[in-house]
Amino acid sequence: MTGPARLDALLRPRVPSPLREVHDERFARHGVRLLLKRDDLIHPELPGNKWRKLAPNLEAAAGRTVLTFGGAYSNHLRATAAAGRLLGFPTIGVVRGDELARRPLNPSLARCAADGMRLHFVDRTTYRAKAAPEVLEGLRDLFGEVVVVPEGGSNALAAQGCTALGRELAGEVDVAAVACGTGGTLAGLAAGLAPGQGALGVAVVGGGFLAGEVARLQREAFGSPAGDWRLEERFTFGGYARTAPELDAFAADFEERHGLAVERVYVAKLLFALTALAGEGAFAPGARVAAVVTGAPDGPLQGPSASR
Repeated sequence: MTGPARLDALLRPRVPSPLREVHDERFARHGVRLLLKRDDLIHPELPGNKWRKLAPNLEAAAGRTVLTFGGAYSNHLRATAAAGRLLGFPTIGVVRGDELARRPLNPSLARCAADGMRLHFVDRTTYRAKAAPEVLEGLRDLFGEVVVVPEGGSNALAAQGCTALGRELAGEVDVAAVACGTGGTLAGLAAGLAPGQGALGVAVVGGGFLAGEVARLQREAFGSPAGDWRLEERFTFGGYARTAPELDAFAADFEERHGLAVERVYVAKLLFALTALAGEGAFAPGARVAAVVTGAPDGPLQGPSASR
């Protein structure tokens, strides 16, 4: 790979992704317009923020071995493995849970392996320390010189890549909202929007760490805070990849209303939060609110209890 033009020519992403308005009386009664930014349609195997975050990292890797991290059903691992197959570079996936090495591969990890990814299972204590210098040094001792991409693909390059999402929405909406697991997409989205537009991140994981991560990524990517953004952390439904009957019922109802399959880990929580916020009067009458659809449940990147 020699740069963005080469990557685009090989993968043929659908960018800019479509922006479509949907009529939903739960928004309309408050004078709010809901639009869907269909990033899930960018690429069948690298949809949404997977493409936007991975592309600049793959350009920087320039065909060298990429090592990255994820759980047993990691969408990020799936996308990285698929990219390796499509572009012809080696991939290594460090998987949380050493007990998985003694079990048959689940469909998600089997797909990674079929795409040529070498899987390396580590215990949870080691996985939590995956960014520590001694852990990374041990991985390099084991696998040689590799390009390390963090869990979820969120680093400064990823944030820079996600500015394109903001630029595609510049002037089109008043608020651009995205589900957040690691913060990279929100960091770049906010930086790419035009003055007067706001970015809203809906946390899908608890712990209260995301605001700090978004700020850190913006400093690393842009040198300073960038754009107008805020986080909404009330709609995690108990944590990452967890759900509740209320959320499942909401997602099924949204699917029936709008004919759109709703991915449960990220997109369902985003849409639920926006519906609740509209009911609370969080958006000014006349506001155009875009929900970034980052994945679809019937696509190749969906699995139970999916991990970043």
